[in-house]
Amino acid sequence: MSDWAVGLSTGCFYQTSIFDCLEPIRNTGFGLLEICSCPAHLDYHDQEKVRAAAGLIHDLGLEPFSFHAPFADDIDITAMDREQRERSRDELLRAADAAALLDVRYFVIHPGPEKGGLPNQERTQRMHNAAGVLDQVSRHCQHQGVSLVLENMLPHLFCGHVRELLWILGAMESIELGICLDTGHAHLSGDLRTVAHKLSGHLRMIHASDNRGHGDDHLPPGEGQIDWQAFLEQLSRYDFRGAIMLEIAGNHHGDPRTVLEGARNARRYLRNLARRLPL
Repeated sequence: MSDWAVGLSTGCFYQTSIFDCLEPIRNTGFGLLEICSCPAHLDYHDQEKVRAAAGLIHDLGLEPFSFHAPFADDIDITAMDREQRERSRDELLRAADAAALLDVRYFVIHPGPEKGGLPNQERTQRMHNAAGVLDQVSRHCQHQGVSLVLENMLPHLFCGHVRELLWILGAMESIELGICLDTGHAHLSGDLRTVAHKLSGHLRMIHASDNRGHGDDHLPPGEGQIDWQAFLEQLSRYDFRGAIMLEIAGNHHGDPRTVLEGARNARRYLRNLARRLPL
């Protein structure tokens, strides 16, 4: 049996203030958190608010495991324009400062822009651009006592396949970083069947969500098409030692208790599967 810690991303409440959702999360039985950087949830530019959030997390007995960097069309560390790359880098550095104030272990970054259709003839240069900026961010994170991890993207986006993440890791000077595997993204890109083998040695954490094979639905594990038994067997076989963070969609027109009940059911589902794994 493998008994991985299963936590919850506060991103399921990204339109709600973090100060309003931490206690309900704690009361549902979750102790391990990934913290969302959406400004409506927690404005990471406001250090006083970040400190207040860190204090509330501590007072509730919760553990801040990771902080998800902001992502948007205009945050593009691959950009061919140097000034845009530098603006994007500076935004990530500011978010990394917030991650340090929150006292998380990992700072999770989308290594490319949230837009597809990038010219193929620019791809190699964009890969080098990303590696250069990420080296700077990684050094800043090390200085702050936080580890940088890169997340695999949706298949139509930059770094939408694990092989591209591995290329960037190889191109970077820094060795103090790893990978956060998003199961929903990897399922859509066709990488999930072999990903634990490819990433062994680099994999630090999992973003766990399910989908039906057509879009990034962010369903609770067990409600889509992913073969979770096979995936957990991979993690066990390659001695994964990290945490599994549920990254599921919230229903902002309904009762947040429904979202938390889905998260709790998903955690129970994953733990029941893990208990069946061979010692």
